[in-house]
Amino acid sequence: MIEANTIRHIVVTGAAGALGRAVVQHFLDQGARVALLDHRMEHLTDAFPGLDNSQHLLLQADVTSASAMAEAATQILAAFKQVDALVHIAGGFEMGEPVHALSRAAWDRMMNLNAWSFVAVSQALVPSMIERKAGSVIAVSAKTAARGAAGMAAYIASKSALQRLVEAAAAELAPHGIQVNSIAPSVLDTPANRQAMPDAKPDNWVSTAVAAQTIGFLASPAAAALHGQHLTLDA
Repeated sequence: MIEANTIRHIVVTGAAGALGRAVVQHFLDQGARVALLDHRMEHLTDAFPGLDNSQHLLLQADVTSASAMAEAATQILAAFKQVDALVHIAGGFEMGEPVHALSRAAWDRMMNLNAWSFVAVSQALVPSMIERKAGSVIAVSAKTAARGAAGMAAYIASKSALQRLVEAAAAELAPHGIQVNSIAPSVLDTPANRQAMPDAKPDNWVSTAVAAQTIGFLASPAAAALHGQHLTLDA
């Protein structure tokens, strides 16, 4: 369990995205040291101009690559010595073909981004948590992972796979004092979603600020009794 009144060390993947920025800001406001990961460094520097690099880390890394994540973890642990919470936001969404016409490329793309990435990120950073017998891992799954929908087969299958990975990891890591959970938003209110769905009503969507606060809760000692849970966020 994370001790109170100590500086926490947080890793956030997908940090330059809309939710990533909200999550990073949430932890910065709490005085944490944060390692920000994204697949393009310029996305990070654009999203966080002037961030104090003596306290925080900005790292370009491919979350689907075990070797890239291992290299990033080496840099993070050299600078931070420990990771108190790993927030895995990086992933992807796309509408796709019906199941009977689904391409292997579309399937692999969604599975790599949304399911395998959780494995690669965990392989890189969870062993250090096991050594300390403390830590939290929070993933971003989806409310839609509960049931298939037309044109979303690969995406929903990958988010469902992510939830099963979270549950398995929770069972494996609970004896080591580590909590693994996810948030499962319906639709997040982001610029990308507003552009993709111009006729929808964002009033019914989940704000990134609320999602970030929920992630903050899951990374806190208050969530120490939660294991393998998917907190559905729905406006």
